[in-house]
Amino acid sequence: MRRFPRWRPRGGWRGCCRAGLVLWAGGAAAVGAQDAYTQSDFGGVGLLQTPTARMAQEGEFSFVLSRTTPYTNYNVSMQPLPWLEGSFRYTNVSNRLYGPRSLSGSQTYKDKSIDAKVRLWQESRWIPAVAVGARDVGGTGLFSSEYVVASKRAGPFDFSLGLAWGYIGARGDIRNPLGYLDDRFDVRPSGGTGTGKFSTNKFLRGRPGFFGGVEYRSPWEWLRLKAELDGNDYRHQPQNNNQPQRWPVNLGAVFRINRNVDLTLGYERGEIATASINLHSNLARHVDPPKVNDPKPEAVAFTSTPVDAAQPGAAEPARRAPKDVDWGEMARALSSNAGIDVSRIGRRGQELVIHGEQRRFFYSAEGVGRATRIVDNRVDDSIGWLTVSSERDGLATLETSVHRPRFIELLDHRLDLQDFRRSVEQNPITPREEETLYLSPLKRFNGGVALGYQQNVGGPDAFVLYQVYAAASGTFNFSRNLWLDGVLAVNLANNYDKFRYDAPSALPRVRTNLRQYLTSSDVTLPNFQLTGTRKLGSDLYGLAYAGMLESMYAGAGGEVLYRPFGERWAIGADLNWVKQRGFRQDFSLRRYHTITGQATGYLDTGFQHVTLAVSVGRYLAGDWGTTIDVSRQFSNGTRMGAYATITNKSGSRGYGEGSFDKGIYVSVPFDLLLPHSSRSRATLLWQPLIRDGGARLNKRYTLYTLTNDLDTNLFDKNLGKIAE
Repeated sequence: MRRFPRWRPRGGWRGCCRAGLVLWAGGAAAVGAQDAYTQSDFGGVGLLQTPTARMAQEGEFSFVLSRTTPYTNYNVSMQPLPWLEGSFRYTNVSNRLYGPRSLSGSQTYKDKSIDAKVRLWQESRWIPAVAVGARDVGGTGLFSSEYVVASKRAGPFDFSLGLAWGYIGARGDIRNPLGYLDDRFDVRPSGGTGTGKFSTNKFLRGRPGFFGGVEYRSPWEWLRLKAELDGNDYRHQPQNNNQPQRWPVNLGAVFRINRNVDLTLGYERGEIATASINLHSNLARHVDPPKVNDPKPEAVAFTSTPVDAAQPGAAEPARRAPKDVDWGEMARALSSNAGIDVSRIGRRGQELVIHGEQRRFFYSAEGVGRATRIVDNRVDDSIGWLTVSSERDGLATLETSVHRPRFIELLDHRLDLQDFRRSVEQNPITPREEETLYLSPLKRFNGGVALGYQQNVGGPDAFVLYQVYAAASGTFNFSRNLWLDGVLAVNLANNYDKFRYDAPSALPRVRTNLRQYLTSSDVTLPNFQLTGTRKLGSDLYGLAYAGMLESMYAGAGGEVLYRPFGERWAIGADLNWVKQRGFRQDFSLRRYHTITGQATGYLDTGFQHVTLAVSVGRYLAGDWGTTIDVSRQFSNGTRMGAYATITNKSGSRGYGEGSFDKGIYVSVPFDLLLPHSSRSRATLLWQPLIRDGGARLNKRYTLYTLTNDLDTNLFDKNLGKIAE
């Protein structure tokens, strides 16, 4: 059972109603045409059928749709690191059926695969760039291949030459050099490796073939020409799907429609015309659009005279001593203009402390800067420091302090940003004496409506199964640390009437009953739970919850997290008792129940902002195992990552499709896409198969996410927004 991809909004269901993930918008800060490399038919930087040693700019995200009869490839490629490229692909084989007509009718065969390429060293004056890679390492292995390739530039020409085993080098030009070490390398096993398994039994085996070519960068930025020597003679195609080849040279032209869209037209095998379209954007360099729907920050005076605090023509509030300030009015201004939902305002001598949760601005520096402007317009010079004590769902995380006079010098361009950095501090929350100036009343209820979309791709019933739904969400707050919230979803349109296939599994069906959950009711209650948070110590956080925890499970559980301030590591654990919900996603329950939970260690490696998360524990089907998640966060908050789960049932006959669970994802702040600020994220997850082994509870809240403000890298790298 395939899922590719599904919207997974973070930061609340309200994010679903935001604009779509327009990653290729014209306002993106993309790499110049003369510096960017083009994608191959199979995704990843390359010529047509073959890869090169080149890499895209780090942060590049590409979707390539290519047609080379009888194959149509749907490729997603990501460049999380300068030397690492990863791709996920679905291939539609138009002249082969998915399976027996009784199962899938006339639907054509769909294959999925994961590719990786690693650059060993960059090009120098005399040395070419060299990379090694593998294609279809995590799928059926039908198109599996391993290769080494070198690339060297000469003026406008970029030459590549490589040696490949498997699909790319299927012509088999020479005997395998590794065969001199062990004759097992001389023969490559035929056929696929089984759904979702690593095809390591084929690595570097069989006769390899040479491939290569040249890409010419024309004087016009919009045109590039390609010629390649194909290493495949198409006489040994998977599924006995051999194709004629009149000559082994492929030709192509790439037309750059704009900096985010490439169109490639080609002539391959001396037989067929080909075409592909590449939609791409550099997520690491993506610049957020102008926030025309945000309120303008308050103007400030660069002397002690009063200043207009908001709109032209408004009354000019004089700066007053703290005892004379209208703190209720200030709290409302902090909410409407700085995005801070104030819980309390206090004073520590010359320091004013605003306790509250940032609800609007993704970059907290922007909210802190706006708050400092608001305070400067209302409070006299007896206050020299402003501190924002950040909270998230009742959990106090850290304090950000700004020296008020130095901030005004920054706004007045009398101080540059580097010098101003010494006037900003971030510190852990510590108990300190504080005079309470204002205590905000609790807002009991909030809610909203949204549109949502989900889809499943590549199954036997139809290539795309989709649903469009409306969702209403609401939250009732008993206190700042205890609330009841839920989501009601109503189906608007879908084609799930075609959804009839249940994936095979001998484990308890903890996830592969997906079809029943999606087709049993048009009105569902995906989530309805009571949640409480508490800070258990200076660096120790707690979370408890009970109710309808997700679309398939109800129950109760808790989580603890130890996350020391200023450290790159954290450790946490959760434990849950859950029972399977009825297929209609109402309040009914089924018989299956279990205890599940994992202990998780988090580590910011300090290497190019790569974070490693390792979880060990018990999964929903009762299997025990480990999940490893590796991700890279860029300075603008975009994250690219991949995960894999291996349990004691992995590879067994009862596990279902695939030998283990895996997926890749990209998480993009809505702030980079919308004309107004937002704290929410859009997370696109590509999960080749839905299986019962290695399945985890999809919790709505996690402590690591709730304490993300403790990761000060995002604040430091976007400190410039404090003056916006």
